[in-house]
Amino acid sequence: MEGTTMIQETEAFVRSFHATDFSGHDYAHIERVRRLALHIAKQEGGNVRIIELAALLHDVADSKLGGTAETVATFLQGKVTEEEQEQILNIITSLSYKDGTRPPMRTIEGKVVQDADRLDAIGAIGIARTFQFAGRFGEPMHVPGLTPRKPGDRTGETSALNHFEEKLFRLKDLMNTKTAHHLAEERHRYMEEFVARFKEEWEGVTGGTGEF
Repeated sequence: MEGTTMIQETEAFVRSFHATDFSGHDYAHIERVRRLALHIAKQEGGNVRIIELAALLHDVADSKLGGTAETVATFLQGKVTEEEQEQILNIITSLSYKDGTRPPMRTIEGKVVQDADRLDAIGAIGIARTFQFAGRFGEPMHVPGLTPRKPGDRTGETSALNHFEEKLFRLKDLMNTKTAHHLAEERHRYMEEFVARFKEEWEGVTGGTGEF
């Protein structure tokens, strides 16, 4: 299938898949990941067609959003070569965080898309998505005294604020490329400042003077 037509068809498919998502995995997230991935690819290299398609489709395989790798494979059937389909599926099925214990991505295309997805999980957008996700799945903003879950614990009680310690503060050091690591540094600092300010305000301190 011709490149532009394939991208447009993929956009329409993905837009429909994410149309009713309010967990921070909506189509706007997909677009940001695509833009970040293409920006990183300009600096780091890689097959842009594979990168763009994998970025667009990466959350369609996420079971918590109602998709599977088979959903992606069915969509790609007959639209790309078998080799391209295998590359895309390998990227999106290896992308997720999984407590930071997944093996490193083997290809530059996978590294670029993973970095783009992780960058959208941190910084100002990452903060907003964290609280949106928590609200969608019935988690509180903050529970004083509740310690962050241990790696591998996906069922214990948690909160939006604990998610920073459980995952988001770890992402900066897990970036694959120099370009992404540079972008992650500032986003990481912003999150640290936000969490500190959040805790001050939660305790009734306005920030700055420490007085009302």
